[in-house]
Amino acid sequence: MAGAKEILNRIHSINDTMKITNAMYTISSSKLKKARVALQNTEPYFYTLQETIAKILSLSPEVGNKYFDKREYLEPQERKQGYIVVTADKGLAGAYNHNVLKIAEREALSDNKNMCFVVGQVGRDYFARRNIDVDINFKYTAQNPNMNRARVISDKMIELFNEKKLDEVYIVYTKVINSLNVEAQIQQLLPLKKEGLSIKNEHNYYEELEFYPDIQQVFDSIIPNYVAGFVYGALIESYCSEHNARMLAMQNATENAREMTLQLRKEYNTARQAAITQEITEVIAGANAQKNRN
Repeated sequence: MAGAKEILNRIHSINDTMKITNAMYTISSSKLKKARVALQNTEPYFYTLQETIAKILSLSPEVGNKYFDKREYLEPQERKQGYIVVTADKGLAGAYNHNVLKIAEREALSDNKNMCFVVGQVGRDYFARRNIDVDINFKYTAQNPNMNRARVISDKMIELFNEKKLDEVYIVYTKVINSLNVEAQIQQLLPLKKEGLSIKNEHNYYEELEFYPDIQQVFDSIIPNYVAGFVYGALIESYCSEHNARMLAMQNATENAREMTLQLRKEYNTARQAAITQEITEVIAGANAQKNRN
């Protein structure tokens, strides 16, 4: 059994670690609430854009051909795919990063024609260790996601898609299912899917409007915002999932530390009692020896 002093040092070390895990839990909780509010504030705008696109397509279906082009004339082996992989900048978040990177390896690395774009330092380090090429200019942090960053990312994807350097664009991110569960997912960004667009308001007031300079240019200006909204939603969802996973990891770490502390306290008390008993035994033995000598 370890000495009482050594056990006491371990208890102090675990208590210091508990302070860190508690602080990280509190910080992640605060950031999670802030990110959820940001996501809720942008959802009405995103859904309005979605409905606007559906309305325009109902008036003029041919305007969206460029963005809905599935390029079915290409053989599967000829298709070039791009993957945006959203990871965290830091670890200590359970299996959050592992689950995303597992999907990315399975999908993005199945063909050397595919292009990989990584958000987050953990993902960049992961691919670098395995000598896997990623777009070196696509260095975006996973912290504090904002609409401007999402717009830059979406503009780059649309540019590559329109230039036919990519035939399909996907984003790999983590979605919050509920307060306890998150799930790594892969969603297609381009080409767009008409079946994913819905109209909630049945009143077709767009028939009363005149599009300037024309409906095609109006549609072309809306699509980048729509794709940016989807990217922004994925970045926010991933950010929420990261802190949700980190909260659970820190909570589990704190509970385990408490259990270890209780166990060590028992061992410390046992060791301390043994030391006291040993001292008493030695005093009694010394006294008896002195008495016999006299």
